[in-house]
Amino acid sequence: MSGFVEKPEPVQVPGLTHLHTGKVRDLYRNEAGDLVMVASDRISAYDWVLPTEIPDKGRVLTQLSLWWFDQLAGLVPNHVLSAELPAGAPADWAGRTLICRSLRMVQVECVARGYLAGSGLAEYDADRTVCGIGLPEGLVDGSELPGPIFTPATKAAVGDHDENVSYEEVAREVGPETAALLRRTTLDVYSRARDIARERGIILADTKFEFGFAPTEDGGEELILADEVLTPDSSRFWPAEIWEPGKAQPSYDKQFVRDWLTSPASGWDRHGEQPPPPLPQAIVDATRAKYLEAYELLTGLNWSDRER
Repeated sequence: MSGFVEKPEPVQVPGLTHLHTGKVRDLYRNEAGDLVMVASDRISAYDWVLPTEIPDKGRVLTQLSLWWFDQLAGLVPNHVLSAELPAGAPADWAGRTLICRSLRMVQVECVARGYLAGSGLAEYDADRTVCGIGLPEGLVDGSELPGPIFTPATKAAVGDHDENVSYEEVAREVGPETAALLRRTTLDVYSRARDIARERGIILADTKFEFGFAPTEDGGEELILADEVLTPDSSRFWPAEIWEPGKAQPSYDKQFVRDWLTSPASGWDRHGEQPPPPLPQAIVDATRAKYLEAYELLTGLNWSDRER
């Protein structure tokens, strides 16, 4: 059992039609047919959307995505049309809302890995492969791979796990040309982002992208980078100066939340049927600080300056 502990009622805004409530984002369509994506402060862990929110998280994710979209603009187009607040929207949506092109989405999570961690580590430990890609002996938790690899996954509904799949399965699903384009673009974007992060003292261990297709003037289609990009929700960021293979690395994400939920202090059994409890204020504060730290280290901007 998993999903939302308390699923929120969508905000109703004149001129916007609510389409979907996800783990973090609420999706609407405006009268022009564009998508309106609103990042909430919700946080998920172990396939549950928790009852406690992390203040500013939605704004951090949105503003960091916008920064990354700018860095990647010469490499791949993105879906953002505007970051302006839609007419009639609540003031709380400011800074967390994107108006985006409606795309024909590719139903594949495009994952790039440069280091061994998470589900990739579990697969490697089992048979020395990740998504069917053979890897050398001797790698451990946190090891850098010989080169970045494309390890796609199926897109899961809220409360379900994404499932790693082979490249061959993706090619059967979307066609060999699209599969090759997805792999090439995913690895190109990862490599650019990895280098940018490295300059700022951060290792981009792995990340996932979502892509869609938009029509072109000549009747064809072009691949577009969609959703969020390169945030602590979709990526593993590690501090480079203390990187040490052979153990779990400290990361700029919700690890404080995961650690507390699986500690005796929470009293929660992640394998049971009961939903997780509310987070203590100290865990909320520490998690918020970690998201802000990631934003500031990557962008070089001071988050508090945005509030002035």
